[in-house]
Amino acid sequence: MAPSTLPSTFNPPADSILWRPDFLLGAATAAYQIEGAAQEDGRLPSIWDTFSATPGKVLHGDTGEIACDHYHRWESDIDLLASLNVDAYRLSIAWPRVMDEAGRPNEAGLAFYRKLLQRLKGKGIRTSVTLYHWDLPQHLEDEGGWCNRATAYRFAEYADLVSRELAGLVDFWSTLNEPWCSAMLGYGTGHHAPGRSDLRAANAAMHHLLLGHGLALRALRRNDPASSKGIVVNVGRGTTDGPTRDDERAAELFELQHNDWVLDPLLRGQYPARLYEELWPGARPDIAEGDMAIIGAPLDFIGINYYFRTNVRSDGAGGYVEVPLADVERTQMGWEVYPDGLSDLLVAFDRRYPNLPPVYITENGMASDDAVIDGAVVDDQRIAFLNRHLAAVDEAVRAGVDVRGYYIWSFLDNFEWAFGYERRFGIVHVDYTTQQRTPKRSAELVRDFLARRRERG
Repeated sequence: MAPSTLPSTFNPPADSILWRPDFLLGAATAAYQIEGAAQEDGRLPSIWDTFSATPGKVLHGDTGEIACDHYHRWESDIDLLASLNVDAYRLSIAWPRVMDEAGRPNEAGLAFYRKLLQRLKGKGIRTSVTLYHWDLPQHLEDEGGWCNRATAYRFAEYADLVSRELAGLVDFWSTLNEPWCSAMLGYGTGHHAPGRSDLRAANAAMHHLLLGHGLALRALRRNDPASSKGIVVNVGRGTTDGPTRDDERAAELFELQHNDWVLDPLLRGQYPARLYEELWPGARPDIAEGDMAIIGAPLDFIGINYYFRTNVRSDGAGGYVEVPLADVERTQMGWEVYPDGLSDLLVAFDRRYPNLPPVYITENGMASDDAVIDGAVVDDQRIAFLNRHLAAVDEAVRAGVDVRGYYIWSFLDNFEWAFGYERRFGIVHVDYTTQQRTPKRSAELVRDFLARRRERG
């Protein structure tokens, strides 16, 4: 890639944590969103294969059958990633690609990830691997999916296999990506695979996801002791523009179900009582003796994914209703650009949880309707977005939060789940017809900044 002739607009202040050589600046992807090769080399169907093939579930009927064809283009993709000078790369492993229905290893799938990780290591890029980024094998969903307690134990077996096979190649293991989305969007609202709409099912799924996390953590510690182990959670800032105490309570309830539902069991060893007393009476999951100790095992780090805030008001019935604000900046997803929400939440978590482990921002980014014009993609809104959210990270660090890295979502434009290929989050543009990759201006500026940081030492 030729040096950029565009003026740099990515220049953090001299006291920014970004200038520290040990602060990781990386990019992230997920297996189903980029790999394609959905039926090759023994890969089994996943719930997202089933869901995206169901008419009406995904925008334009898009599927991950081909995606970015990363399964076949991984070598050149990693070379492109390395040319951006990033410190680290976050990827996920497709559970259906590495095990058969009986739990036996699929060597072709394991070999793919082994070669991928070896190439990253050879480029000097730190590796951050997520075991579960939503692509549950369909045969397990047929047996109840995450509503079935047995799935937590199947996940632990998967974690045991993969961490034995890939030990020494992974710097950071994350058990789950965004259990809130898996539980609520997958089982509570039906917006994501497997498409169920049942609040009690969502709560059962959450408990079994977190139990699976804790069980998997044991396998990771046993098999790959030199690596760091954690989990990735998505968090949301809830605010209200309503004038009443009920409106303020509504904002509290939003964050209770979005943040505390996941973080309290992980960091306090219990679900927030208020959740089931005020918001979801009758939806508490079945909890076996010893479950919460497994879920609350200490973490080496926690990954935080943040994108937007949600404005709410009281619904008049003890809950809340979303009330989008007018005249605010929004992304192609319709999400409000609100960097203060990231710093607000990080500081609040640091105060709420005395045992909060070191934090990595494992996803932050925005979708925009990017197009290649005269061989370039000028994504000024994304550049401004990144600048402002990195400034929010700086603010949290100055307030005492131990933040050690930041991953841009995402490296490549990709399959954006229920929104298909219309929404582009990448710092690299992908032409889905030709599979041509074109680094966007944001990628060039990140590359140039990291080059300057290396020169400074």
